[in-house]
Amino acid sequence: MNPNTIELKPGDISAIIRGEAERFAVKPAVSEAGSVLQVGDGIAVVSGLYNAMSGELLRFANGVYGIALNLNANSIGVVLMGPDAGIKEGDYVWCTGRVAEVPVGDVMLGRVVDALGRPIDRKGSINAAAARKAERIAPGVIERKEVEVPLQTGIKAIDAMIPIGRGQRELIIGDRQTGKTAICIDTILNQKDTGVLCIYVAIGQKASTVSGITHMLDRMGALEYTVIVAAFGSDTSAMQYIAPYSACAIAEEFMYDGRDTLIIYDDLSKHAVAYRAMSLLLRRPSGREAYPGDVFYLHSRLLERAAKLAPELGGGSMTALPIVETLAGDISAYIPTNVISITDGQIYLDTEMFNAGQRPAVNVGLSVSRVGRAAQHRAMRDVSVSLRLDVAQYRDIAVFAQFGADIDSTTAAQLRHGERLTRILVQSADRIYKLSEQVALLLAASGGLFESFEPRDMPRIITLLLAYFKENAASIIRSIDTTGKISESDRYDMTGLFARFAEEVGGE
Repeated sequence: MNPNTIELKPGDISAIIRGEAERFAVKPAVSEAGSVLQVGDGIAVVSGLYNAMSGELLRFANGVYGIALNLNANSIGVVLMGPDAGIKEGDYVWCTGRVAEVPVGDVMLGRVVDALGRPIDRKGSINAAAARKAERIAPGVIERKEVEVPLQTGIKAIDAMIPIGRGQRELIIGDRQTGKTAICIDTILNQKDTGVLCIYVAIGQKASTVSGITHMLDRMGALEYTVIVAAFGSDTSAMQYIAPYSACAIAEEFMYDGRDTLIIYDDLSKHAVAYRAMSLLLRRPSGREAYPGDVFYLHSRLLERAAKLAPELGGGSMTALPIVETLAGDISAYIPTNVISITDGQIYLDTEMFNAGQRPAVNVGLSVSRVGRAAQHRAMRDVSVSLRLDVAQYRDIAVFAQFGADIDSTTAAQLRHGERLTRILVQSADRIYKLSEQVALLLAASGGLFESFEPRDMPRIITLLLAYFKENAASIIRSIDTTGKISESDRYDMTGLFARFAEEVGGE
């Protein structure tokens, strides 16, 4: 017999079984189940779930989830997060005790995900270590810090006249096809090597449009610090509804980690339309323009989450650039006025200016930043003091001048100067300008450098000037881009440099 072998007697076996039986305990699991009363158009009406909570995720028999929105006495209105084809009357539905969550963290960077954080870019699964609730209460006043750090867009007209700070909410508003998305994409491109992480959420967009943006960001090396959250126009209203909240949760994770983030909502007009469709199908009372009464709260609880956190909370920030589309320039419509009242200012893009070739078509008279020069580099502040007023006056005077009215020499000089300023502010898509380049152009303009050149020659002169500046003022460029300031000696040297440039170019 093997000495290591243990012999068990029948009595020993029964004792072991009896001991295991005594230790075995069954914990009862209670699961509340309801049934589907009605389903269709992405909406389900269920009964029997008396303990369901508003905003809770409900699981249907075929695995599709929905969000409980209408809590009635005998039924619950649920918006489905997936197709309703596999759900029929009488199917079971269960409470989950959870609300909508989205995976967060650095693993999300460089990925394209849907409204629930699931990858749709064919780059494999996302193994996130943490998740955040899609909806969350915004930081309180005590948790916030004043907005004072600039967020450079790389767009001359915006950085000089309508500055944006980290933690600000600045609305981009205008008619269809006026360059709203282009401004936001350029802003993402300009965050390269700044440490600002970007989240772009596409709401109701075509898949081909989102694909084009993704490939462009990838080609320009910007996708590595960007997350794209997409709820396509072919997705359900519920997916379009939850997408911006999920994207905001992704940005919040970075913000509370002490990092700076930029989030772009493209666009909240389609978001409001998706919510209106859901609400009408849920038989909620409709109000102005058929929107439900809580449509203001829909966007306010989203945009209020953008903030600059206090140092004791890490000092991170979330800058929000929501986009709203107008019809025939009507900024007094319901959704535009709602979002204008929530944000810290707006950049209004004018259709007539866009069609006339002034791009970006920023209408200075209707654009404003309520944070203002508090969130602007000192160098930019020094060289753009009168720029906004000069451009606005030029637009007003040009209206009368086009009718052939007699004008005096002072007015003629204003027209000549204003026309050249507007030419300086013209900027093509994907061409972003560093702070030093913007400062150089505006300083040259304030010194009258461009007055001797014809407006049609301005693009060529600007290109030559920036090349000349880069070649002969490397230390000044480094100083401006690093410190954000321009010293008196540097300003004097730049003025002399521009004078020599004018002589050389004028002698060609």
